Amino acid sequence: MPESSPTLPQWLARGMADLFPAGDPSDADQALAARLAQADKEGRPLRVKLGIDPTGSNIHLGHSILFRKLRAFQDAGHTGVLIIGDFTARIGDPTGKSTTRVLLSKEDVAANASTYLRQLGQDQPKETALLDFETPGRLEVRYNSEWLEGMDLPAVIGLLGTGTVGQMLAKDDFSKRYSSGTPIALHEFLYPLLQGYDSVAVDADVELGGTDQKFNVAMGRDLQRHFGRSTQFGLLLPILVGLDGVQKMSKSLGNVVGLEEDPLSMYSKLEKVGDAAINDYLTLLTDLDLATLPQNPREKQKAMALAVTASRHGLEAARKAQRDAATLVGGVGDATAEVPEASLAQVNFPAKAFYLLSAVGICASSSEARRQIKGGAVRLEGDKITDPNQEFAAAAELDGKVLQLGKKTFRRLVA
Repeated sequence: MPESSPTLPQWLARGMADLFPAGDPSDADQALAARLAQADKEGRPLRVKLGIDPTGSNIHLGHSILFRKLRAFQDAGHTGVLIIGDFTARIGDPTGKSTTRVLLSKEDVAANASTYLRQLGQDQPKETALLDFETPGRLEVRYNSEWLEGMDLPAVIGLLGTGTVGQMLAKDDFSKRYSSGTPIALHEFLYPLLQGYDSVAVDADVELGGTDQKFNVAMGRDLQRHFGRSTQFGLLLPILVGLDGVQKMSKSLGNVVGLEEDPLSMYSKLEKVGDAAINDYLTLLTDLDLATLPQNPREKQKAMALAVTASRHGLEAARKAQRDAATLVGGVGDATAEVPEASLAQVNFPAKAFYLLSAVGICASSSEARRQIKGGAVRLEGDKITDPNQEFAAAAELDGKVLQLGKKTFRRLVA
């Protein structure tokens, strides 16, 4: 009797939005499960590519979904190939952009890349790091300037010859811009080709990406085929909805949880995630078995917030953050609660409440602070501040007290 076709393991299938190709389940070029089985038989790890362009300095939980999947491959014995797009970042991925991106300098990209690696866990214990930098053979960090910066004009022309203008205009973002008359710079067409060539350069078996990256990932397959290489599989993951429960998590929208946020801030934000998004957060950001969790939405929120915070800061710190959040939200001042500090050193006294909130960084501006106070969102030591013009005479009056905005943001004021 013929052997049954292999199936994807749960750690790989969890949260997956798309996998391509998905052809003959017994063919290692058409089915990822078959490629996994073949690699296991040959005693070789798969090479799993994840490319990131360091166009900013901070990574948030929305970004972490892809890194968590890469870590799952690492933990299963495969090799994560993390490509720092130090060359492509100078162009900028046009995906999701309605205008041509501003070109970044080499220095800006290098600075951003170093902060990315720190946030991903470089020089940190693998238990709380997002990626395993410690275990030999589990991670390669590559910079695509290594193979792209030295390309001469004939090589670039050859690369351009692998695609067509029609292909590029089929990309949703380019199509919309072309239809609306918004300019598309010619160098933007290079971006999908260059990042696709990354897959050729590192011999990728699998490329991870968000659902908005299918065009770019498919380009990698096309270029591998053009250069006579074995073609990669594209494994796409969903885009995480932000804390507002509506739009994708984005720093510009203010609905993010940063990887480097302190335990209390992280837990406090996460335990307020809306009911509609909670299962996605559990699936994409934790390894918890949804079938074993209580059906009560509030208990699910707390379980998710605890698990995510523990994955970044350890279980003990996460549990303390959970206790501190309950104490602070309940309006009970607790001097032992580990609340992030905010210095009063730069505050000019006497200080009105609206000015104080902006001066210590809880609100982005005095007008926002006024709005929050009038909306009843601000408390000092559990007591609501109702007058934006309430005045504090000196720093000593506020030293050690907890200033609270809503149920997610707390700062212990320090003179």
